[in-house]
Amino acid sequence: MMIRPWWIGALAISLLAGCGSTPPAPEREVVAPTASGDSPVIGPRWQLILLGTDERWEGAEPAWFEAESGRGGWRLTGSDGCRRLEANLALDDGNRIVIEGLDSGPDCGGAPQAPRVAEMMQAAHRYLIDHDRLVFFGRDSRVLGGFRRR
Repeated sequence: MMIRPWWIGALAISLLAGCGSTPPAPEREVVAPTASGDSPVIGPRWQLILLGTDERWEGAEPAWFEAESGRGGWRLTGSDGCRRLEANLALDDGNRIVIEGLDSGPDCGGAPQAPRVAEMMQAAHRYLIDHDRLVFFGRDSRVLGGFRRR
């Protein structure tokens, strides 16, 4: 059997075309909520103690949140140390977390780290609870911040 030169060229072009494409960016996944009360995140007040792995909270007022049942799912309420926070919250049995629609109101300028609190919460993908500590992780498994149960 003789292979024709044009066929080799067509095969090479099709293989190279596949190598040049980039996969689409992953979308934020929807997390199916667990039954109310199944997650230790729900109920207690969580006070921010760290941004990232080592930056301590410096605001005069503490940043904190609470998660509770709301209309059609769970709601997150709290403060970024300056403004009130409100958002929808979804958790699943695999310690996945989604915080969507975070509304933090107008900037008040009272806490320099306040804008980073909302950024951290919106970037949270997984969480871990160890005794009285709650840690948020990003999609890349990087630590985003930590809270203490109050």
